[in-house]
Amino acid sequence: MLLGPTSCKDFLEEMPPSNLTPDSFYTIPDHAESAIVSVYADMRGIYGGAGIFSSTWQMLEAPTGTSGTETAQNSDLNNLYSLVYDGNTGHIINLWNSLYRVIANANLVLEKVPAITPMNADQKARILAEARFLRAWSYFHAVRVWGDVPLVLTPQTTSTPEFNPGRIPQEQVYTQIVNDLVEAEKAPLAWMNSNGRVGMAAVKSQLAKVYLTMAGFPLSKGASHFTLAANKSLEVITYSTANPTVVGLFPTYMDVHDERLENRLEHLFSLQYNVLVAGNPMGNMFPNFKPVTWAGQGGTGSSVPVAAFFNSYETGDFRARDQDGWFYTTYFNNGNGARFSLGAPYIFKHFNFVSNGREGTAGTRNDNLNVPLMRYAEVLLMYAEAQNELGAPNQAAYDAYKRIRDRARLTTPALGTFTQATFREAVWRERWWELCYEQITWFDMVRLRRGFNPVTKSFDNFVGHVLPSSRVALQATQLLFPIPRPELLNNPNLKTQNPGYPN
Repeated sequence: MLLGPTSCKDFLEEMPPSNLTPDSFYTIPDHAESAIVSVYADMRGIYGGAGIFSSTWQMLEAPTGTSGTETAQNSDLNNLYSLVYDGNTGHIINLWNSLYRVIANANLVLEKVPAITPMNADQKARILAEARFLRAWSYFHAVRVWGDVPLVLTPQTTSTPEFNPGRIPQEQVYTQIVNDLVEAEKAPLAWMNSNGRVGMAAVKSQLAKVYLTMAGFPLSKGASHFTLAANKSLEVITYSTANPTVVGLFPTYMDVHDERLENRLEHLFSLQYNVLVAGNPMGNMFPNFKPVTWAGQGGTGSSVPVAAFFNSYETGDFRARDQDGWFYTTYFNNGNGARFSLGAPYIFKHFNFVSNGREGTAGTRNDNLNVPLMRYAEVLLMYAEAQNELGAPNQAAYDAYKRIRDRARLTTPALGTFTQATFREAVWRERWWELCYEQITWFDMVRLRRGFNPVTKSFDNFVGHVLPSSRVALQATQLLFPIPRPELLNNPNLKTQNPGYPN
């Protein structure tokens, strides 16, 4: 059972160390490998099921206004779409539990692995760096979703003082996130890992993303952190320029969701999936009971594009072309039969044609497609945004922005036609169009305090922005999600609910 990382899927099958006795387990290097592997496996929890026709990840898509639902049979998901969710909503409870499980097991690795001897120093440093990254990744999710959250950095038992921790101010949580990522950056990590484990490109990109978030709301660090974000993302871009076969953009959008190209080039970090352990969890984006997979009618349509958002793409944008980009309006009966019209656009970004079939080619029936958490495309847009905020778009920022549009086969106005303000919104639009349905858009809305208006293609203030999906206006309450009610009941030190939600 105590196997090293021999392939990109092996680590999905390890036993979580929490099922063993820590004092007897962390004694040899193989134990350390198995322990960190279990932390990776725990990350899949945030993409797990959330009742009929729904998954936990949908809580970060429903309130963006870019998607709606055809099924409408999951009451918690309906509440998320209509902005009437509360601390009893299953998706919110699941996300809290999943993130703190990752944190708990990462804490075990960070406490127990340093004492393992003998152990190769580089191997130990890499494992500790991975644990720090995964803990930082989890806290970064938590602090953006709930604001002030418990900050637990050591393993806990019922007798430890922090077993019922209180909430810590957001800025202290961000400080810890940065500290973890800066420490991880010091380790001898490969830039990319085809086995799916954290590489240097992921660490630096995540750090840039944290700095960019800190520059915006709610911390509003401004220029100092726009500079940090620009510099850190530029490090990744500079490496890509020197090593274009290691880090870069895929030539086509089809490559982004081709399982044969996982953990390569554009995919800087992804959740790993294999049907032997856990298959790809994005099937709720398939059309509602239409024969698009090898199995026939396999979709639920509980997350489908809002027509206004789909129509907001520029004319000729390959991301909006049928089966060329992020959407599809036709497919092949039962995966590989006659082409038929779907009657509406659906989300193609996570559709696995290797598994589900394509014209004339039957599917493998095994959806092993990973879920991307960080793509190089986002790094380019982070750099363009951060650099522009330091005064005006320079040539490097413009080039990063233009690369995204070049792949979409769009004509980009000359650099001299942009002001700082017009370039800012141009980059924001590309973030909405490029990164949609990757559980990123909601966090952009919160840090920018803006919502995308697909009709005017401009940005409204967050408060008062009407979601095209539900015709409901966002309020200040929605800047945070509610603390799960079971946590408030079980831990009196959490004390109060987030503003606007019932205690």
